[in-house]
Amino acid sequence: MAIDSDFGMISRDGLAPAAALFHSLADPVRLSIAQRLARGEARVVDMTRELGMAQSTVSKHLGCLRGCKLVDYRAEGRQSFYFIAVPELLDLLRSAELLLAATDRAVVLCPTYGVDTEGEQVGACRPDEQAPA
Repeated sequence: MAIDSDFGMISRDGLAPAAALFHSLADPVRLSIAQRLARGEARVVDMTRELGMAQSTVSKHLGCLRGCKLVDYRAEGRQSFYFIAVPELLDLLRSAELLLAATDRAVVLCPTYGVDTEGEQVGACRPDEQAPA
């Protein structure tokens, strides 16, 4: 994907992989896991304790991140140690932080993608609402 391409507009099909990448990160649990793994590798039991989440939740989201090849693990005996598989993910997350700072975190107030005072999504992209046809 080349957003700043000199070759003109990229088709929606050409942008689909980038959309899938951002969708894979569009969950606070997955971002929490990525943020934790940015500090170094960890076992599921470590992440459940540190992030205050159920083992099934952490495992499910690790599976998603592994499926996208953003996270991987190494086995040591009967233990699995998870880690960020591609350092470019850390660059992307740092860039996102810079973008949030540059926009004064305006996306939080966005009527489509924003969140309410309890941290729940609002607007057209709420998971429990269907988009208009």
